[in-house]
Amino acid sequence: MELEDLDHHVHIEGTTIFDGEMAMKGYALNKMCFSFNKAAAREAYLADPEAYMEKFGLNEEQKQACRDKNVLAMIAAGGNIYYLAKFAGIFKLSVQDVGAQQTGMTTEEFKEKLLRQGD
Repeated sequence: MELEDLDHHVHIEGTTIFDGEMAMKGYALNKMCFSFNKAAAREAYLADPEAYMEKFGLNEEQKQACRDKNVLAMIAAGGNIYYLAKFAGIFKLSVQDVGAQQTGMTTEEFKEKLLRQGD
């Protein structure tokens, strides 16, 4: 099978594909999250999240996902997980916290599931 024979847009249940369309949709959100590489940006966001989101031009869907600290909703709003990790870090959300959100479990349930996978 040749590379051009593959359908690169096959829907995978429960998965959001980050392609060019999603990159354009999430540009403002990802740009904001990239800014969190700097401590001053993280502090500015925490001091006034609404003003900070407005500064980057987030739409209402993106703003609400940020208000809710819902990484899965941010992905649906065009967020790229690599940039969103910067956002999650502001609130001390671990990889397990994010995984729990993605699977609809509590963090403790998700951790237990991970432990059981090793049995």
